[in-house]
Amino acid sequence: MRIMKKTLLALFLAFVAFGCSQKAPVTVLSSEADATIATSSGTSYGAAVSDTDAMPANQLVSALAGKDSIQATVAAEIAESCQSKGCWMDVKLSDHSTMKVTFRDYSFFIPVEDLKGRQVVFTGTALHQQVSVEDQRHYAADAGKSAAEIASITVPKNEIRFIADGVILK
Repeated sequence: MRIMKKTLLALFLAFVAFGCSQKAPVTVLSSEADATIATSSGTSYGAAVSDTDAMPANQLVSALAGKDSIQATVAAEIAESCQSKGCWMDVKLSDHSTMKVTFRDYSFFIPVEDLKGRQVVFTGTALHQQVSVEDQRHYAADAGKSAAEIASITVPKNEIRFIADGVILK
């Protein structure tokens, strides 16, 4: 019995330690209301999104200026995406920088493939956030960066982040 408990504990800790670095299904749904749906405007993941009133990503920075957070629907181009699980994407902003988009409560994921250059529309919350060195290194590892690139991350940084409730991948 004691060996079984130790084995189960070791397995649980290994699962937690690997987190986002393991492959996962393309889409995980948090409820029956969330769905992956192919439409004429693209494939939807998570909550329903309408692309009719989406603001261009280059307007998001000014819309968020002076505020802690805003609710928005944004249209952008993907610069990079998680190659381990599909749990985040970086989208291009107007100043040649990028914004990390994650998915609320890990309730859905996007395809694990090279999505660079694809157009996307997403809805949710944009906010200012300080990102720890540990989190930056985690995302760099997910993106397949080299050990040297990962080790060069040594200071937290403030950036705009987006927590998406739903995504349309075009």
